[in-house]
Amino acid sequence: MTGSVAASLSHIDMFFSAGESSLQVLFDVTTTICRGQLTMLVGPSGCGKTTLLSIISGILVPSRGCVDVDSTVLQTLSDTEKTLFRREKIGFIFQQYNLLPSLTAAENAALPLVAGGMPIEEAAEKARVLLAEVDMKAHTEKLPRQLSGGQQQRVAIVRALIHNPKMIVCDEPTAALDGKAGQAVMEILRHIATDPQRCVLLVTHDSRVFSFADRILEMSDGRLVSDTLPPLSSPPLSLETKDATQ
Repeated sequence: MTGSVAASLSHIDMFFSAGESSLQVLFDVTTTICRGQLTMLVGPSGCGKTTLLSIISGILVPSRGCVDVDSTVLQTLSDTEKTLFRREKIGFIFQQYNLLPSLTAAENAALPLVAGGMPIEEAAEKARVLLAEVDMKAHTEKLPRQLSGGQQQRVAIVRALIHNPKMIVCDEPTAALDGKAGQAVMEILRHIATDPQRCVLLVTHDSRVFSFADRILEMSDGRLVSDTLPPLSSPPLSLETKDATQ
């Protein structure tokens, strides 16, 4: 069942300067992203997925078209207002975990609350509760170097969730993980997406994770070329890479 609309994109074009000329990387992209769903934006490297994700997140401004996220037209916001909007409404999860090496798992996960003015100890305690929910209770006081890749990505997921954003955007969140850890991360993201007040938008070019999606938007050469349900099944994630730790 389709949820309510979390984001709406209308006729999005994007140009980047290339010397004295310009390069068009997005062409007339029109779509919606719904709450209560895990939507995947897929396609080969260089097709415009990350650019479109950055536009939806308010990081980039489209050359043409309209972006409405949570009933806010992003082009009407100042740079300061966009920063505040992202801090309040969006949680980010990346391929690289971007954890601060001198902070514990709980402190890293708590950073969005600290940025919003909450005292670090209070914020870290809230982070410990959420970390326990993703099987990280025994690791809350460890530094990033003491954690596996899968464990670091769980910290990054909690960091993205802790301020209760309406939208979670993920850029290749399993690309640096082995099969077992990637499977665990996708199961967490799939559970997050069941919240009817929240949506998860995930960029990937890895067909092995397509079966976790409620909806797949496929891009090619800067254009949205299909909008489909995922396949009934997909090959299992490989367990052959080195980091087999959860």
